[in-house]
Amino acid sequence: MSASILNGLNGFARVALVGGVGLGALQASLYDVDVGHRVVMYNRFANPAIEEKVRGEGTGFLIPWVQTPHHYDIRLQARQYETQTGTKDLQNVKITLRVMVKPNIEMLPTIHRELGQKYHDQVLPSICNEVLKGVVADYNAEQLLIQRDQVAANITENLSRRAKEFNLLLHDVAITHLTYGNEFAKAIEAKQVASQEAERAKFIVEKTEFEKQATVIKAAGEAESAQILSQSFQESGKGLIEIRRIEAAKEIAETLARSRNVTYLPSGQGVLMSLAARTQ
Repeated sequence: MSASILNGLNGFARVALVGGVGLGALQASLYDVDVGHRVVMYNRFANPAIEEKVRGEGTGFLIPWVQTPHHYDIRLQARQYETQTGTKDLQNVKITLRVMVKPNIEMLPTIHRELGQKYHDQVLPSICNEVLKGVVADYNAEQLLIQRDQVAANITENLSRRAKEFNLLLHDVAITHLTYGNEFAKAIEAKQVASQEAERAKFIVEKTEFEKQATVIKAAGEAESAQILSQSFQESGKGLIEIRRIEAAKEIAETLARSRNVTYLPSGQGVLMSLAARTQ
C-alpha cells in the first residue's frame, strides 16, 4: 500500500474521530423538555446551585458536567390517600380521599430544593391525614353521611390552604370511600328498630283514638235513637210497640214457611183433640 493512501486513511480517521467527538459533545449539550413538563437546572458553580429560571418545553442547550437538568411533570395527577380516624361521637371511620394536584410552576426551584422530585410522597400523605382527622372530628358519624357535600367542601378548603404552603395546587378533592366500624352498623340497626317500634306505637295510639271516637259517636247515636223512641212512645202509646211486634212475628212466620222441616200448627187445644179423634 502506497504512502499516499495511508496518509489519506489517517486523515479520514482523524476527521471521523473529531466529528464523533464533536457530535457527542453536541448531544451532551442538548436536552429535550416534553409536553406538560418543565426543567429545573442545576449549576455546579452557581450560587444558588438551583437556577431560578424554569425551562419550558422544547430543546435547550446546557454546559455538560456543569449543568444538570431535572424534569418535572406539571400536569394534574390523581392521588389517593386513606385515613382511619374517629368522629365527634367516637365512632371509627375509614375514609379514602382522591386529590387532583400539580406543582406551582413558578415555584419549581423552591420545590426542588425543599422537597425534591418526589414531592407528592413527601407532603401529601401527611397533610391529607392531618386535614382528614381535623375535619372528621367536627362531625358525628351520621352527619358524615347526610352532610357529605359540606364535609368534602371543608376538606377541600383546609387541604388547599395547607398544600399552598408547600407550593402545590389542588384542583379537585373527593371522598371516594367511607366505611364505618361494626359498632356504628349495630347502632344504625338498633336505631332503625327503635324507629319502627315508635311508628308502630304511634299507629296503635292513633287506632285507639279512632276507636274511641267511633265508640263515642256510636253511643251518641244510640242515645239519640233511644230518645226518639221514647218520644214516640209518649206520643203514640203502645201502638208503636204492637206494630213492631206484628212486624217481627211476620218476619218469623215467613222464615219458618220457607223451611221444609218445620210444620206450622195454629195455637189452641182443639186442633190436638181433632187430630187424636181421627187417629182412633
